[in-house]
Order: sequence, then C-alpha cells, then structure tokens
Amino acid sequence: MTGPTGRAGTAGTGGTAGPVGTVSPVTPKALAGLLAGRALASPGLRLGVDGPVAADAHALADDIAAELVGRAVPVARVCADDFLRARSLRLEHGPDDPDAFAEGWYDLAALRREVLDPMDPGGTARTWLPRLRDPGTDRPYRDARQGAVPATVVVLDGRFLARWEIADAVDVRVHLEVSPAARARRVPADERARLLPAWEQYLQWFDPAASAAVVVRHDRPSHPAVRA
Repeated sequence: MTGPTGRAGTAGTGGTAGPVGTVSPVTPKALAGLLAGRALASPGLRLGVDGPVAADAHALADDIAAELVGRAVPVARVCADDFLRARSLRLEHGPDDPDAFAEGWYDLAALRREVLDPMDPGGTARTWLPRLRDPGTDRPYRDARQGAVPATVVVLDGRFLARWEIADAVDVRVHLEVSPAARARRVPADERARLLPAWEQYLQWFDPAASAAVVVRHDRPSHPAVRA
C-alpha cells in the first residue's frame, strides 16, 4: 500500500499507539454527556467522532448532538458518508481496494469547503451544507446552505478524520479505539476487504489516538470506556 503522500513506504504523522494509561468505564449516556461538555469548552467548536465502524460513530455523534440540543446549544450535525466522491471515482479500482478507499472515497476537500472551514469558530459569517451526495443514488442532494449562530457546534462523524487533509479543521476529535478482533466482528461483511487493511494502515501512519482529544475504547458500544 502506498504512503499518505502517494509514495510507497512514506511514513505518516504517527505510528503505533501510545501508552494505554487509565481506562474508565462509562455508560453510553454518560459518555455522550462528557463529550458534549468537551465540545462546550469554547463557543462554536467543531467536534468529530472518528471510528472504523460507521454505525457506531454515527450513533455516538447523534447522542452527543442530542445532549447538546438538550442544553439549548445549536448543532450542525454532519456525516462524512454524505460527502462521498462520485461512484465512478470511488470504484475506479473496484469496491475492495483499501488504498482507493482510504484516499479516494471521502471528499474531504468538499467537507472542508462546505462545512468545516466556513464553520471555523473564529469566522464571522458561519454557514454550512448539510449533505453533498446521496450514497445510495449517487446524485447530489442539492440542499440549501444553512446559516449558523456563533455558538453553533459542528458534530461530525466519519472515518480517517486524523488525515492531514482534514485534521486541523476538527477542534475536538474523539477517536473510537476498536481492537482488530472487534473490527473483524463488527465491520459489515461487504466493507471488510477494503476497510480492515485501510484502517490498520491509518492507525500506523496517522496514529489518531495520539492526537485525539478523547480516546474511547469501543469494542462494545454498550460498554464504552474512556482512556486517559
């Protein structure tokens, strides 16, 4: 597999995971409350939930958004799966190619352009696009841009959020740490051929746990644990 700059053997910004440290079990509800609190450290932050199992990251991001709304905080809820490149580009090398999946499926430039950059906490005219492309029909959604007040928190879920193309546009990144065995068990069967090697590569090159604001052990979503 090629490196993150496209050259074989090129190292990324990280390597193996750091020390395990203290692990504190929490309930899913308490976890959502904890992460919502981290998002409120400063007005209008951009929070991202990064994990290999899309459904798990999506569900946790939904819970964080609901917790924020319950605290009367406006939320811009965004899913990276709604910012995929066109199917013809994604599948140019077939559906199972891990390099193509890691580097070519998600339109990270569009996600930055349409959501993360205009929603920078220091911006004066904050707007965002909820969705770009329907992954089912492969057609643009044509949603209207939404305005946002300064206190609006972006809650994003997706994969590869520590990649160099997007990492600096996520203020609070939550990394879901899932063991290889749990990944093999929980990732849908039709994604395993591309996702499992691509995610292992991502962990080795970008070391997302080392740069995350919060690392959550997430082998069992019903029994998460926060790693200090």
